[in-house]
Amino acid sequence: PAVAAPVAQGGTRGSLVLIRADGSEGDSFALQDTTVIGRESGSLFASDSYLSPRHAVFTFGAQGLVVQDEGSLNGVYLRVAIDQPNELLDRSVFRVGQEIIRFERLTTRTDASGVELMGSPNSTYVGRICLIIGRETTGNCYPVPATGMHLGRERGDILFPEDGYVSGLHCRLHEEDGRMYLTDIGSSNGTFVRLSGPRAIPSGSLLLMGQQLFRVEY
Repeated sequence: PAVAAPVAQGGTRGSLVLIRADGSEGDSFALQDTTVIGRESGSLFASDSYLSPRHAVFTFGAQGLVVQDEGSLNGVYLRVAIDQPNELLDRSVFRVGQEIIRFERLTTRTDASGVELMGSPNSTYVGRICLIIGRETTGNCYPVPATGMHLGRERGDILFPEDGYVSGLHCRLHEEDGRMYLTDIGSSNGTFVRLSGPRAIPSGSLLLMGQQLFRVEY
């Protein structure tokens, strides 16, 4: 078993169970009342160079288990349930396979005097998605039409043919009542949304931190 985090406080309340690439269970890590997870938290995390030294804090309270990203470089991602729409706010980040993607709402740009910036009309688009390839760097961006779009490896509007972790048809983006939603449509490896603030996490949830996938149990 992994070494307990030196910053943990209180008695054992739950655990993080490592899920290997083949779906089998690996080592588990005890969660206390308050536990800091990061590269300095024990042997289970020490070799993961994508984890920040202080990556996330897990706290048990009235809402159950709450996870807070501690400003880590690579974030904490929660796997969404299949066929359950998840709202995307402006600049929300999500992950399919190895692709990290940011959703951006399209708004009319003006200067200080209220003059609108010239550009192509975008009345048929509600936003765009951009591939994140570095901390301050984005790759290709794609407009999101009001009718929605699908992402996949073999089928859909945006394809990632070289990413073997993306399913043939992976997920869907669609707008409803002025809100944008992301829905996993039965992918094998899941669709993950990056946590942007404190988030209550039900037991059984899957979290992606660094290069490792964990199931939360309590």
